[in-house]
Amino acid sequence: MDVEMSSGAAGAVPKLEHPPGAREARRRRVLLVAGLVALPLLAFFVLGRESASTVWEIASAKLTGMDDDAAGNATSGGADELLGGLLASGMDRRSCRSRYETWRYYKHFPYAPSPHLLRKLRAYEARHRRCAPGTPLYARSVERLRSGRSAAGEAEECRYVVWLPFDGLGNRMLSMVSGFLYALLTSRVLLVALPPDSADLFCEPFPGTTWLLPLEDFPVANLFGLGHNPEQSYTRLLHRKKIVVEDPASNATAAPVPAYVYLSLGYQLTDRIFFCGEHQLALGRVNWLLLYSDLYFVPSLYPIAGFGDELRRLFPARESASHLLLRYLLHPTNPVWGLVTRYYHAYLAPATRRIGVQVRMFGFASVPVDDMYNQILACSRQERILPEIDADGDAAAGTGSKTSTAILIASLYPDYYERLRARYYEHAAAKGGGGAWVGVFQPTHEERQATESLAHNQRALAEVYLLSFSEALLTSGLSTFGYVSSSLAGVRPAILLTAFRHKVPATPCRRAVSMEPCNLTPPRGVECRRGEAADDGGDVARHVRVCEDFHDGVKLFD
Repeated sequence: MDVEMSSGAAGAVPKLEHPPGAREARRRRVLLVAGLVALPLLAFFVLGRESASTVWEIASAKLTGMDDDAAGNATSGGADELLGGLLASGMDRRSCRSRYETWRYYKHFPYAPSPHLLRKLRAYEARHRRCAPGTPLYARSVERLRSGRSAAGEAEECRYVVWLPFDGLGNRMLSMVSGFLYALLTSRVLLVALPPDSADLFCEPFPGTTWLLPLEDFPVANLFGLGHNPEQSYTRLLHRKKIVVEDPASNATAAPVPAYVYLSLGYQLTDRIFFCGEHQLALGRVNWLLLYSDLYFVPSLYPIAGFGDELRRLFPARESASHLLLRYLLHPTNPVWGLVTRYYHAYLAPATRRIGVQVRMFGFASVPVDDMYNQILACSRQERILPEIDADGDAAAGTGSKTSTAILIASLYPDYYERLRARYYEHAAAKGGGGAWVGVFQPTHEERQATESLAHNQRALAEVYLLSFSEALLTSGLSTFGYVSSSLAGVRPAILLTAFRHKVPATPCRRAVSMEPCNLTPPRGVECRRGEAADDGGDVARHVRVCEDFHDGVKLFD
């Protein structure tokens, strides 16, 4: 891993084992424990046995509350290592350290999971254990698939969504959580078909089982090469009458049901009719759904009849959906988590404030480096993100300040890191503009995206999580990498507007109205059966708006 460090920045520091203030909290706890232990003994001799018992119950309750507080973070929300019950207990800590340690690094805990979401997650985990690879129910389902038979008309306990990889890391993470939410809504089990470039990125998310599809024994061939429009795509099956949308009011005999259906929900959105209520009824009779998507399609699930009420109960705050789903589902493996924690403690931990800057340059919207750098500075001034400099001051002028700022750059190129490092090396931060110490850091600059490389993806995932530990974020428009980082962080970022036609926009950036990702390709122009396509369209309209960075995309907000 290529690590560059700004001039004058602090070196390695001891590993932070406890949140700030933990040592003082332990000292107070020891003193209070001693007092609480002595109190029941005094009550026994003065008040008698029954009163002493009452005092002991009060003391025990107080100690339990202190244990809960000690487990919580010092930041808002008092999050514990299970993130308010979002994560199930009982998993092996050594096999996935990040699952139990990320709460120490997150700076924001804006939303607690709803009680309904917690019940659904625990029910899902139980269903996954019953239906996962290695179980008799899974073996029976695979045998049906191999024989080409459908379970239509039978009470089939286990039905599946198989996630297939498509596009880069950010796209994959967003389509994973979208597929998982769809599984929650339809009582299915999510299995993932991971190629070698993703085999050691994420821990097993569900207790006591696996989410990995056994590729060597799966009856559908060439899972990684099916493309956008294979023979088994839903729309093609519909046109060939291999699957039929029935009228719920009719008494017709059971329509044909294929053994599996391929859902092409990538940016071309071949199967856009997936988002119609009547087609969900047809798909509900299919045991195996193969999901091929690079989109965050959660906003488009809300208008589907039958989903809207359930989604509102799961996520009372609309913008919490991706935030909670990402923190629940995706945990870096130990090799990736090692990259994250080593870098964080060596370079970012000494600062009192951390700012993430993520820069993605697209070929269709490329501009000179100087223009992009100036856009970053203009956005920073507009949204007050990066420390301002004292252009006429002495570099030593602010050394008495107790505050410090670490700026983390995530980019394929070193140009922006080098310019920002020179900016704070040559000038002191302005008074009140970031403190005496401003460090600029960039873990990697690999020049090109290499999704086919596991090592590249591991480093990219490490940078996603390092960005998510920031108090403030400045990200690139249209970048799923930036979307994921913001959602994990629980931060509404400043989003750099894309230089369409290779021209930097007059407005450098916009502050996001929510931390939700943009659904870059919503299903427009879909004709659904009247009365079955939308569920309380007025409510949906109140909480879906055009994305800040793309006029054709939509996102959830409150």
